[in-house]
Amino acid sequence: MASPEAPLAGPEPLVDVHAHFFFEGCGRPEWKQLNDARFRGGDRIGITIHVASILGSWGRWSPTYFASPADTTLGNDAMRAVAAHSSDRVRWYVAVNPNDAEHALAEIDRCVDAGAIGVKLAAARRADDPLLDPIAERAAEGGLPVLHHIWQHRRRHWPSQDASDAVDLVRLASRHPTVSFILAHIGGGGDYRHTFAAVREVPNIYLDLSGSGVDRGMLDAAYATVGARRLLWGADITLCTGLAKLWALEVMGLTSDEMAEVRWRNALRIFPAGSLAVHRESAGALTAHENRESERLETHRLRGDGPRDRSIPDSRFPISGK
Repeated sequence: MASPEAPLAGPEPLVDVHAHFFFEGCGRPEWKQLNDARFRGGDRIGITIHVASILGSWGRWSPTYFASPADTTLGNDAMRAVAAHSSDRVRWYVAVNPNDAEHALAEIDRCVDAGAIGVKLAAARRADDPLLDPIAERAAEGGLPVLHHIWQHRRRHWPSQDASDAVDLVRLASRHPTVSFILAHIGGGGDYRHTFAAVREVPNIYLDLSGSGVDRGMLDAAYATVGARRLLWGADITLCTGLAKLWALEVMGLTSDEMAEVRWRNALRIFPAGSLAVHRESAGALTAHENRESERLETHRLRGDGPRDRSIPDSRFPISGK
């Protein structure tokens, strides 16, 4: 029988690719309690690494999705401080507002030098806007993944944000095929099936499973569309639903290798080398797994009976609208 203190998600490494923290002065008087609660919940679940961002002042001094340059810098400095204080379990994204391209690029450089391992884009500009191209180019240069806030099928304009959906992100990702894009919170609301149809044939877009939605069939459809190698576990604000999704993946019948892909291997592939030391053996384990997988696929190729890799475009499943 498992110990009552054993991690609820099991002992294997677990990377949360979509986390947030708060800080003194952000307008949330309970900021410290919120951060402590995330750590307590993460420990109980068994989260090895939280990869997190802070969006400006969270709306106190400028709008959350349209943070001023000063607020952007303030939030990134606060995020850097959280990561420095908990360096054993926190990594961070540099959040930027593409409407001020000069500041955004300078902020990426400054924060990467300070330890940031990815870029966070929220809803300050539609994902397919050319203003995002210089940011994507800088991400490519640094080998940084880009986590992009996405509404699952935007049917109208929403106030106080320039929300993007998967079709917008597909256009950006197609222009920058060497950048790994993380499509945020498929459980965050909206028509996730619209999202899945759009990203099916775009191998540099990964689906982040976070969000409070736990609709029956959502994870099954995500897995059927892109396979385990393009799914990333994340919780965003609701750790409880993140845990529920992990359990659901097991019930769906994912193999132990596929669960490892979702829990930590895919994250290790797309973040800069060495930035996610989930445990001492992880890098070696990933290399050994990749070698075994390559040998297996080559054997199937020579036989002519290999399964289709869902990350490879298949003409039978065209992108919606083409």
